[in-house]
Amino acid sequence: MACFGLYCGKTLLFKNSSTEIYGECGACPRGQRTNEEKYCQPCTESPELYDWLYLGFMAMLPLVSHWFCIEWDSKKRCSSGVIFQQASALFECGMAAVVTLLVSNPPGSLSIYSCGVLMLSDWYTMLYNPSPDYITTLHCTQEAVYPLYTIVFVYYAFCLLFMMLLRPFLVKKIQCSLYMPNPFESIYTALYFFPVLTMLQAVAGGLLYYAFPYIVLVASLANLAVYLVFAKIEIYSDLIRKDRLLVLFSHWFLHGYGLIALSREDQLEQNLSFLILVPLPLLFYFLTTKFTKPSRIISEGAKWY
Repeated sequence: MACFGLYCGKTLLFKNSSTEIYGECGACPRGQRTNEEKYCQPCTESPELYDWLYLGFMAMLPLVSHWFCIEWDSKKRCSSGVIFQQASALFECGMAAVVTLLVSNPPGSLSIYSCGVLMLSDWYTMLYNPSPDYITTLHCTQEAVYPLYTIVFVYYAFCLLFMMLLRPFLVKKIQCSLYMPNPFESIYTALYFFPVLTMLQAVAGGLLYYAFPYIVLVASLANLAVYLVFAKIEIYSDLIRKDRLLVLFSHWFLHGYGLIALSREDQLEQNLSFLILVPLPLLFYFLTTKFTKPSRIISEGAKWY
């Protein structure tokens, strides 16, 4: 019997030296994907560099959200408490990432098996079930991009678990907690943004997979421009401060991250060559800032009257 449907396949039931028996056409088990002959095959490939970068991007979203909420809720009343909570958030997300990799297939290893991504429809197999015009309606919804879709949900669950287990006890030890309006505010805020991130992955995971390099580049460039303007940094010597250098290196890290992801190359030598482009936005800013000063524009405009 022919196996219809873009993601429908036949599962291997029995195999010996001379015989292979397959079941009826349907959805492949988790960790398998149909091949060109419509047979379900186990996923044993290693993720590409682009896949790892995507997982890294999805792993950074809770961490950045934590840091933003901690900074926002603290209202700059206790700088040491903010740093303490941000370090706690980094530890929680780091532990969640390690545990997620350890429980994934193969268990106990920091590497994972992957089916790979061939096209956008791989993320939305539920939309590609065979038409009901066939004699038997098949439902072949499966994780064709195993494990890139579900591993993010597992990671978010561990992030939330470690936060609930560690953060309340660590926050109590902040010496300046009495001067903070509510040291547990960041925990309450996380209970709101985690469902948002989960829904974002569930609905737009495939779109984010293809768009995240552009999101990283645009966000990092916009944040760097806003920081340079509001910090009134106009010459190189204005950057020689620990806090400003930390912000600059953070933006450069995001620039490099987005450029490497945008190249979609698995060769390390070619990826490193793209890092030459990282300082260009900063150099362009310093070379053009003297021509874009509001005072200069106003004074030159007044000469025409």
